[in-house]
Amino acid sequence: MGISMEKRKRLAYVARRYYLDDQRQSDIARELGISRPMVSRLLAEARELGVVEITVHDPETRAARLMERLRGMSSVRGGVLIEDSGDNDDENRRLSEGAVQLLGQLGAKRLGVGWGYLIGQIVSWLEKNPQTDSSVTDICPLVGNASIPARNYQSNENIRLMAQQLGASPHFLYLPALPESVEEKEVLCSTELYRQVYREWEALDTALVNIGDYPSSPDFASLVRYGSLLQERRACGRMLVYYFNEDGYVIESDQDFAIQIPIDVLRRCPNIIGVCSANTSAKAVRGALRSGFFTHIVARSDLIEGVLEM
Repeated sequence: MGISMEKRKRLAYVARRYYLDDQRQSDIARELGISRPMVSRLLAEARELGVVEITVHDPETRAARLMERLRGMSSVRGGVLIEDSGDNDDENRRLSEGAVQLLGQLGAKRLGVGWGYLIGQIVSWLEKNPQTDSSVTDICPLVGNASIPARNYQSNENIRLMAQQLGASPHFLYLPALPESVEEKEVLCSTELYRQVYREWEALDTALVNIGDYPSSPDFASLVRYGSLLQERRACGRMLVYYFNEDGYVIESDQDFAIQIPIDVLRRCPNIIGVCSANTSAKAVRGALRSGFFTHIVARSDLIEGVLEM
C-alpha cells in the first residue's frame, strides 16, 4: 500500500535531520514533540520505503568491481588495486607490498624483474620485510644495467637484493642496458653471458614489469634509437626500455640497441605483472593494457577507474 505525500515528507524530514544534519534522535524527538523510539521507527520506515538509501563504499568491493571490468576489456586476469591515500610514499609502499603478495598468490618460481621507480620501491620494501620462504626459486633481470648511479636502474644489484630477501638464486646480466650502437649490441648478444640469461628468460613463469610514462623530453639515447618514430607514432608510455602508444602498439626500430628481454620472448611468459607507481598516468596504463601483454596489474584504484572512464 502506498503512503501519502504528507507522510513521505515527514519521513524525509526526519531522515534529513538525522543523516545529513547529524542531529541526535533525542534532539529530533524534542523538536517534533514525539518520543525517541518513535524517531527510530520513522527512520527504519524511511529505509524500508526507499526514502533513504544507504550506500557503503567498501574499498575491497570497489577494487573487485574495477578488476572485473578490467577482465572484461583487457588481457588482465587479476592483480592488486589499492585505495588512494593522498601520500605518494605511502601509496608506493602499499603497491610494493601488493606486488610481493601477488607473486605469492601466483606461486611464481622463475621470476624476471624489470627496472624503474616502483621496482626500486619493491626492493626497499623487501629489505624491511624479508620473504625468505617465498615460492620464488630463481630470479633474473629483464634488462641490462644502466650507466647512471640511480639504484632503481641497477638491475643486477636489485636482483641480488631481491634474491636475498626472497630466498631465491640470482642470475645476473653482466651487460649494459644501452651500449654504444647496434653493432656493439650484436657483439655483446653473441657472448655466452647473454646466452645464459636468454635461457633464463625462456624459462620464466612470471615477469615483473614497470609501466611508466613516456617522458615529455626524450633522452638522447631514445632519440638515437628511434629517431622521430616515437613522436610520429605518438608514444605515451614505456615498459622496460620499450615504448608504446595509446593503441598498445609497441614501437620498434632497426636502430634500437637496447639490451633487454626480446619482446616475443616476453610475450610468451605465462604471467606478466604490470606495476604502476603512484605517479603513473592513465594514458600510459591504457596503452599498456591495450598492448595485450599484461596478465596482472598492480595500481591505484583511482588510476584504473580513470582508465576505464577514458
